[in-house]
Amino acid sequence: MNGGVSEYLVIESKHNCTCKQEKESKEAADSKKLALIENAYGTILTGLGEDVDREGLLRTPLRAAKAMQFLTKGYKETTQDILNDAIFDENHEEMVIVKDIELFSLCEHHLVPFFGKAHIAYLPNKKVVGLSKLARIVEIYSRRLQVQERLTKQIASAIAEALEPAGVAVVIEAVHMCMVMRGVQKMNASTVTSVMLGRFHDDTKARKEFLALTLKK
Repeated sequence: MNGGVSEYLVIESKHNCTCKQEKESKEAADSKKLALIENAYGTILTGLGEDVDREGLLRTPLRAAKAMQFLTKGYKETTQDILNDAIFDENHEEMVIVKDIELFSLCEHHLVPFFGKAHIAYLPNKKVVGLSKLARIVEIYSRRLQVQERLTKQIASAIAEALEPAGVAVVIEAVHMCMVMRGVQKMNASTVTSVMLGRFHDDTKARKEFLALTLKK
């Protein structure tokens, strides 16, 4: 008995030591990345003709670096991480819609924001997912450098892979600051993208029902 307990304690101690080392290694890597981004922002400010030593800008490179890490935190997250315990067997085959999911992302062409709403529907195939997880999937992929067309497809594909439903539909309506603040400077322009998979692609009736329920004002 004592030998078994001792062996368990040794194994547990080694496990804890390994976990601690992995955590410390990750923290060191994150700190190094943060410093690189901070230095890059300092270079940008200098290139713009600013004085990075003046009071208002002393901590701006660090703040900007932390903000950029948050805005792109989706690179560190996967759908598997959030869906592990949130998929349930359920005898339900009718359409499930979650609409008006707010999203914020960064255009990969100019690194300026685009923002709007995502509307998601799926046709369950004996499996359903916790509704908040659909919003989490949107968050994962929107918190990366993106183009709206790819973002829409990634969300739809992730849901299709995780749930294997009869169909998935995703529509995103967004305003791009690269069109509002620069370039053509069109204040009221918005972009709508859609991806239809499975029955939503093949069945006109299902597609029309989704669009009618989602896009009506």
